[in-house]
Amino acid sequence: MFCTSCKKFLGEKSTQNQAIPETLVDLQALLDQYQVLNYVDGNAAEISTDDVYLNDADLGARPENERNMYTWQRSNIFLQDGNEWFYNYRAINRTNVVLEAIAKIGKTAGNAAEWDNVSGQAYFIRAKNHLRGLYIWGNAYGEQSQSDLGVPLRLGSDFNVPSVRATVAQGYAQVVSDLQRAVQALPLKAVHVMRPSKPAAYGLLARVYLSMRKYELAKLYADSCLSLKADLLDYNSLNAAASYPIGQFNVEVLQDSYFTSPMLNNARGKINPELYALYEANDLRKVVFFSDNKNGTYGFKGSYEGNSNFFSGVAVNEVLLIRSECLARAGRLSEALADLNRLLRNRYKKNTLIDRAGSDQQAVLADILLERRKELLLRGLRWVDVKRLNMENAGISFSKSYKGVIYQLKANSTGFALPIPERVIEVAGLPQNP
Repeated sequence: MFCTSCKKFLGEKSTQNQAIPETLVDLQALLDQYQVLNYVDGNAAEISTDDVYLNDADLGARPENERNMYTWQRSNIFLQDGNEWFYNYRAINRTNVVLEAIAKIGKTAGNAAEWDNVSGQAYFIRAKNHLRGLYIWGNAYGEQSQSDLGVPLRLGSDFNVPSVRATVAQGYAQVVSDLQRAVQALPLKAVHVMRPSKPAAYGLLARVYLSMRKYELAKLYADSCLSLKADLLDYNSLNAAASYPIGQFNVEVLQDSYFTSPMLNNARGKINPELYALYEANDLRKVVFFSDNKNGTYGFKGSYEGNSNFFSGVAVNEVLLIRSECLARAGRLSEALADLNRLLRNRYKKNTLIDRAGSDQQAVLADILLERRKELLLRGLRWVDVKRLNMENAGISFSKSYKGVIYQLKANSTGFALPIPERVIEVAGLPQNP
């Protein structure tokens, strides 16, 4: 299944061009079209945060919708066609086609392993895309989620079925249900990390429950993931001077996907100086993640894609930090610090890390959350992290400036649920976010 070309990672069968998929081979080919399923994750969650800023000249040169998204306007932030909503639901529709077709094929003793694998991949991908929609267009999960509007849950391929915004609670319940099915069906190891596996599904479940602030369950699924795969990349082995030091498909990657953003790449996007200042001198991330623009600003070069695209898949370092945070919240500080120190020993210059220690729960938790921000930047996670932490009175607000005007997004603002593309509202008749 492996291909030597950097552009093609999985063998795509010629049968994918058939109008009607009829075999498991056909269905696998549909799921292996990575241009539709792996490499179209949206960038709105990152453009809307504060980790990267643009100067007036660079921002002024971008299209109006991108400037509007950057400054948290409530209209015209997405293109009318080919926008994040479209790519999200195109992927979901693909998985629904697969799930409907596989039900007609039926599971037998002879095809059970392949049947399970294909169905598990479809459930994983559908869950991942519905989850991303909830992160962008829904409010943070909480007591109000039984009534707050989330995103439509498309569970069939019939486009004649009207779209209706489910509640945030219904959305998360569907994501969990799909991922639990994926866990049962997926193999321990995929033929390639372009495809999801059981550890990847466990890791994504841990992310889901962290977003819901159900920390005991997040820890449970992080445990399940790390018991199967817990490899860490030692940053001492990397060439920090390289244009992109971290290789694609490295040992930490559980499932690979990415998003692109001309706004955020290191030709335009500058790292927030306050974020850059958080990294200590012996922290290798300071040179592995960032390129020095020689003018007092820094760009980002630390993607797990090994290029200018932004990794948005599931990886061991994220899952380890999830478990560390959940252990700290449960008061199991020594275990939480053991996970944190294991990560940091692979991030600092050899023999320079002074192991993190402490007996104050809030101080340990704050340290872990700080490392989470430093480790997982530009992965599409900070947006939902801020939303869930603000539910716990973190009071995190964003501020940006453009042409002398200061724009702010206050903690717990309705602006943390982005407006749905106007074309979708017009065609589907969905209620818009305020």
